[in-house]
Amino acid sequence: MEPSRLSAALVAALVMPLAGTAFAQDATTTDQATTTEKKAETLDKVIVTGSLIPQTSLETAKPVLVISAEDLKTRGYTNVQDALHQSSFSTGAVQGNQTSASFTQGAETNSLFGLNPGYTKYLIDGRPMANYPALYNGTDVFNNISGIPIDLVERIEILPGGQSSLYGSDALAGVVNIILKKNMDGSVVSARIGDYDEGGGESRRISAATDFGSDDGRFHMLLGGQFEHTDPIWGYQRDLTKQYNTEGYSAPVSGRDVLVYAPYNPASTSYYFLDPNDCAGVSSGFGGTEGVQYRPGRNEPYCGSLFSPGYRTIKNGGESTQVYTHATFDVNDNLQLYGDLLYSQESTRYHVGSGFTWWGSSSEFSSTSGVYFDPNLGNFMALQRGFMPEDMGGYERSMSRDDSSSYALTLGANGTFGGSNWDYDVGFTRTEYKLTENQWARLKDPINNWFNSHILGPQQGTYYGYPVFTPDYAAFYQLLTPADMNSFTDYTHSHSKTYDNMLRAQVTNSSLFSLPGGDAGIALAVETGTQGWTYSPDARLVPDPVTLESEIWGTTAISGNGSRSRYAVLGELRLPVFSMLTANLSARYDSYKVSGEKVSKPTYNVGLEFRPIESLLFRGQYGTAFKVPTLGDQFQGLSGFYSSTNDYLYCHSQNPAYGVDNFDDCTSDPTLLPQNTQPQYFGTTSGNPELEPITAKVWSYGVVWAPTAKFSIALDYHHWNIENEVAQQSVDQIMRDDLNCTSVADGGTGTLDPNSGTCQAVFNQVVRNGAGALQSIYVGKINVAREELNALTLDVNYDQSIGNAGDLSFKTSWTKNLKHEQQTYPTDPVIDLLNSGYNNRDPIWRGNASLGWSKGDWVTTLYANIIGPTPNYTSWTTSACQTSRCEESGSYTTFNASVNWQATSDLGLSFIVTNLANKMPDMDVQNYPGTSGAPFNDAFDPYGRAYYLEARWNFGKKD
Repeated sequence: MEPSRLSAALVAALVMPLAGTAFAQDATTTDQATTTEKKAETLDKVIVTGSLIPQTSLETAKPVLVISAEDLKTRGYTNVQDALHQSSFSTGAVQGNQTSASFTQGAETNSLFGLNPGYTKYLIDGRPMANYPALYNGTDVFNNISGIPIDLVERIEILPGGQSSLYGSDALAGVVNIILKKNMDGSVVSARIGDYDEGGGESRRISAATDFGSDDGRFHMLLGGQFEHTDPIWGYQRDLTKQYNTEGYSAPVSGRDVLVYAPYNPASTSYYFLDPNDCAGVSSGFGGTEGVQYRPGRNEPYCGSLFSPGYRTIKNGGESTQVYTHATFDVNDNLQLYGDLLYSQESTRYHVGSGFTWWGSSSEFSSTSGVYFDPNLGNFMALQRGFMPEDMGGYERSMSRDDSSSYALTLGANGTFGGSNWDYDVGFTRTEYKLTENQWARLKDPINNWFNSHILGPQQGTYYGYPVFTPDYAAFYQLLTPADMNSFTDYTHSHSKTYDNMLRAQVTNSSLFSLPGGDAGIALAVETGTQGWTYSPDARLVPDPVTLESEIWGTTAISGNGSRSRYAVLGELRLPVFSMLTANLSARYDSYKVSGEKVSKPTYNVGLEFRPIESLLFRGQYGTAFKVPTLGDQFQGLSGFYSSTNDYLYCHSQNPAYGVDNFDDCTSDPTLLPQNTQPQYFGTTSGNPELEPITAKVWSYGVVWAPTAKFSIALDYHHWNIENEVAQQSVDQIMRDDLNCTSVADGGTGTLDPNSGTCQAVFNQVVRNGAGALQSIYVGKINVAREELNALTLDVNYDQSIGNAGDLSFKTSWTKNLKHEQQTYPTDPVIDLLNSGYNNRDPIWRGNASLGWSKGDWVTTLYANIIGPTPNYTSWTTSACQTSRCEESGSYTTFNASVNWQATSDLGLSFIVTNLANKMPDMDVQNYPGTSGAPFNDAFDPYGRAYYLEARWNFGKKD
């Protein structure tokens, strides 16, 4: 198979990332093209992500986006996650450093094309990564990308679209293959320091790697390691996040840090200000900003601060260490033994912020919605107290920390069967990920006892079932001491673990037989293994089965434990039918054994490559993909959450005129208490071992044009139709069924048969007390949701010599989502995520571009990260846009710049500036309310400009 200009163009992009390293400065355009094509012609066959068959034609039916080691160095990426998150395919917003109090704040992941983060298959050298032990959003299994040493990455290949016929489960949105270095010239030591203009986030990184082997060349080993320390960035270190929004469509409103209120009073008279000293006792709180505040339109003072949102981390701090080794030993000409080990240890520090650092009387008097009766005031009252940094001697004393360790170990053998064209590879891979979450916690009984003894005083009986107190309000308006805080706070320690064992055998023949277009190739493989997941929360976080409360104030935890075995068989066939047409066929059968039951799924893919002329490729593929239910979805133990819902049965029982269609009449009825019409409930959920796989039909088609070895352009259209997605049951539907299953005599409508499966399930899921008040709801997981997505991707590479002035290299990548619709239940309306904006913050398109210049020992690059228009705040927080604010926010572009100088043959220096213009995401501030402490879409970041200086010493080079 002779390589075409398409192959030559891609080779130029891979092995010659900057034109100056590829071409002599005085070479002519013709000489450059000839040189590149000769390099392509001598290139050995390689494995490209998306195929198991080695080949020289690097552009195939499947589009692959490549991020080279040179890109990682020159574009200003601080880590592997940075590079993946800024790829044009990553159009979806994800929880991460900026998301306070998320389930996995210590981890980093991505959303390709706006799809679920767990829909992307992550590989390291073609082998699956270990899953993160904690669950994304409390439900989904995903991969954490933070533990990969960037200095030891050779390249990253991103393959969009469903690829289950080769890679099995999880490959719905695409495949990310991170390829680590296998060889290097001598030894390299690298040191890098970085800092931000606005403060915080200082980083220090050192890495080292060496390459050695036996004198006879049979043994070879690469050994490397990386260590990094990063300081956190606090919200108060950035103008955009240090306080409540001062430029929004409503006036800035502070948090109610010290509040006495009467929840049953009309809204205009619900606050009681009982401090004659006007908040003087807490005035030093939040850096001396605590004082008397008012809500707009309400002449009711309370103690608060406009600057409390700044006391949370908006970028995690911590330390990480990775060790990597790759070794081979040639037993003979037909057998090579190999081993790979990647070990990572991380400690991540963060603070969830003032919004999650408080106490309220709701926990102490949960049976009465946190309300007590004060005879001196003659009213039902409640308390709320936010904890300030000065209460505890600084928020640094209440930071949470996630400690994790993971490893991926592979041992195997590869070679050739005698003198045949058949190659083999047999290997065993073991991955394991352990996580300990050390989270600051408020102890329920101690914190309630402290406020009882110091504020509420002794209980003086009850009044209509409510406890009676005459609190010491003067003491309530005072700062606490660190000793006070220590008496009712502690750290919980939750442990979790995932593992995956895989034994894989593959045979390959890239010259199976001859066809008019060249040699046919085939690959056959079998896999078998086991997978496991365990999440063991701190015992104090586990809810009591009777009270449904844990020992930690306002918090419960997710638990679970399960394992399964699996096997798979797969095959791939590449057929160059004739010189212009090549067909690619692949199929796979996966089978999982879960709790004695089998869950199986076959998948396939058909791809075509049509080359009418040497420089032009038309390509397309059609196939199926799947995602097996995650171990979390199957084995998650009983875990809880707090929420509120419409209680249709209660309203109907109070007045038969109230039903589902006129529920607003019930909530506005002054004779009914709001806490009964829309009560808070304790929700529970757990895994479902009977879940079926998520399935998808996927296809793409596109064109690649490479008229010269220096220029190529690729345009592809992608389609997904995903069915059978896992979703939690609709609480609203459960409450509707509760109304209709309950008999008329008991206050319901009785329109559904109480003996039906639906009603029997609802009666088991909804728990009420003796008075009929809602207490808890069990919410199960079912296969019910679906979504459809269409996207367009563009990739352009161009190299140009400018004679004695040096060489230029230009790259750009762009993705646009054309359609993204989602439906949770068949009876629900279809949500247009692109045009309605509701509950969606994703940009419609995303791109990046880099322009590199090189001459002699100098290389410089200007890189642009471009995020297209996004729905503004009102668009994604309301179901219908009815105001002028329901519009798009404009595109957002930041620039990085780097200068690299090879000072000597052994010493290289780099200076990198990220966010060159120090741009902040402030274009949408006016569309956020004054109650927001982060008035921007977190698809952007508020970090600002950063500087990095790096030195690389390469010694002991081979002659």
